[in-house]
Amino acid sequence: MKPDYKNWIPKGMLFSLIAGTMLSLALLLAFGIFGIGVGGKLRVVLSVVFGIAFVVCAKYSEWCIYAYRSFSYDGERKLSKQIIDGTAEQITLPEGGVGLDIGCGSGALAIACAKRNPQGKMVGIDRWGKEYASFSLPLCEKNAAAEGVKNASFRRGNAVKLDFPDESFDAVTSNYVYHNITGKDKQQLLLETLRVLKKGGTFAIHDLMSPRRYGDMQAFVQKLRDMGYERVELLDTTDGSFMMSKEAKRLMLRGSTLLVGRK
Repeated sequence: MKPDYKNWIPKGMLFSLIAGTMLSLALLLAFGIFGIGVGGKLRVVLSVVFGIAFVVCAKYSEWCIYAYRSFSYDGERKLSKQIIDGTAEQITLPEGGVGLDIGCGSGALAIACAKRNPQGKMVGIDRWGKEYASFSLPLCEKNAAAEGVKNASFRRGNAVKLDFPDESFDAVTSNYVYHNITGKDKQQLLLETLRVLKKGGTFAIHDLMSPRRYGDMQAFVQKLRDMGYERVELLDTTDGSFMMSKEAKRLMLRGSTLLVGRK
């Protein structure tokens, strides 16, 4: 049995963009180019409106297709696997230790960490919202079984308010999750995450940490250092470590990894 980690680009979004491109082109041809049932100024207006819609949808469709191929676990690039393995490399659990993966999706990162740390175990949590309907708790369990991993378990949870006491885990991980949580201060979410990290533990998060989403992360790094955290690093993962800068530019992604070690 082969694991199925799905694609990080939802098929629904891909198909919707392609359908939108085809529809806007059809409307442009029907009303703007051939002028079926319309004429004069109205035809000009419809030409402009449907022309803009076609160009926008076509550009987003092109990006989405490229991203879908790049993040495919079965494709040539396998960017998802590279990011997962690179993040998992940061995690070492002590004997009998427990790690937490927040927003585990299809279980990829939790399982990768569990495979690297047979002396401990991983817990993956997710709310499995409808926007990523292909991800689910049963899927995580099936993928763990397919990988022969028995030291990983999964349950429902929410990154906004973690249902765990302070200092519950020896390591905490997350990948491409927090930028999807709208209306919440990302730095406050990170502090909530660090709340459940034990002294001596490691927190590794990979995400799109743009100033628009996360605010001033350099100032946040210094804040964590002032709070007593050690090994606080903010790494650019588009420098070739996870993806090349040219690839990141085409994908319109600016990935970063925040590593935090706690005394």
